[in-house]
Amino acid sequence: MKYIPTALYVFHMPRPTKLHPERGDARTRLLEAARDVIRAQGFAASSIDDLCKAAGVTKGAFFHHFENKEALGVAAAHHWAGTTSAFFANAPYHDLEDPLERLIGYVEFRRSIIEGDLAEFTCLVGTMTQEIYGSHPAIREACAASIFDHARTLEPDIAEAMKTRCIEADWTPASLARHTQAVLQGAFILAKATGERAVALESVDHLKRYLTLLFSQAPRERKLP
Repeated sequence: MKYIPTALYVFHMPRPTKLHPERGDARTRLLEAARDVIRAQGFAASSIDDLCKAAGVTKGAFFHHFENKEALGVAAAHHWAGTTSAFFANAPYHDLEDPLERLIGYVEFRRSIIEGDLAEFTCLVGTMTQEIYGSHPAIREACAASIFDHARTLEPDIAEAMKTRCIEADWTPASLARHTQAVLQGAFILAKATGERAVALESVDHLKRYLTLLFSQAPRERKLP
C-alpha cells in the first residue's frame, strides 16, 4: 500500500519571511523557527540571534515570551508534540480496518515522509534529546513526553492485532510501540551520520519486515494444567 502524505506540507513548506505577517504571532514564529533551526544546527549551536533572525522578530520579543533558550527548548518540544500529534491523527493508515494493517500502514507512512533534507525529516525532540539529556533536564523531560506519548498511540492497534491473531507473548504492546520509536530515532541518527536518507529508509524497511514476521508466527500452544 502506498500513501500520499498531503499533511506533509505543514512541515516542508518554505518558511515565509518577516514581511509576511500571516505567519502568526511572535511566539509561534519563534517556536517554528526553533523547530527548523535546531533540527539543522542542533540546540547548542542555535543562538538566540539565529532564532530571532529565522523568526523575523527582535530579541525583545524573544525575552517577552521566553525567559531563556532553555525555556524556548521546552516550549518547542511541547509545540512539536502538539503539531505532530495532529499530523499523525489525520494520517490515512487510521482508515484501514485490520489492526495489523494499520500498524504496518503507520510504518509505511513514516517511510513516505522521509524525504527532503535531513533537517526536514528528522525529529526535533530526538535531536534535542541526544544533545541535552544531561545538561537540560527540563528539555529532556519534555522531549521524552513527546516521544513516549506518540508511542502510546500505537498500543491499541498492537493490542488488537495480538488479540485477533491469538498471540501470547513475553512482550507487551507498550514495549513494541517503544521499539518502533527506537528504530525510527536510530534511523535518523544513521541518516545524519552518513548524510543520506537511504540508510534511514533501509532501517524502516527492516522494521516493517520485523513486524510482519512477528505477527505471522503461529500462536503458542497453551499448556495443560
